[in-house]
Amino acid sequence: MPLLSVFDVAPMVDGRQSANAIKIRRGAARLLRDLGYAVVPELVLADGRRADLLAVGTGGDIVIVEIKSSLADFRADLKWPAYKRACDRFYFASVPEVGDIFPAEEGLIFTDGYDAAFIREAVTQRLSAPARRAIHLRVAQTAARRLHELEDPQPQVSAAL
Repeated sequence: MPLLSVFDVAPMVDGRQSANAIKIRRGAARLLRDLGYAVVPELVLADGRRADLLAVGTGGDIVIVEIKSSLADFRADLKWPAYKRACDRFYFASVPEVGDIFPAEEGLIFTDGYDAAFIREAVTQRLSAPARRAIHLRVAQTAARRLHELEDPQPQVSAAL
């Protein structure tokens, strides 16, 4: 299976995430899940970029969380502004040790890997209906494929009748 495809089935840990990044992802995902969101990690968007966490709320709202495990990680990443075109609200997630190095106009979540809290709320910028529908379909298809892969990791090829 390729590392990245339109609908990755098993990219949750691909070797590029540090242990700290995995810890941050777990804490931020737990916070969103506890608030009623369905969370999909490492979702490839239509433009080929991969959102660290994408969450869909009960009302259909879409949140993207960009995980930053260090100052160097933040400074090296110039792609995060593009994620704002694919969500209603955008957050950075990090650990308190990194500090609030993030733009003041962006949402912020701090976590210890188990519990998490919103430090700063994100500005809401509603997606258009067609963009929202496209993302909802991508989330549904990706999540369903990942679930199927867990149930049947090596599908058998049917013999021709």
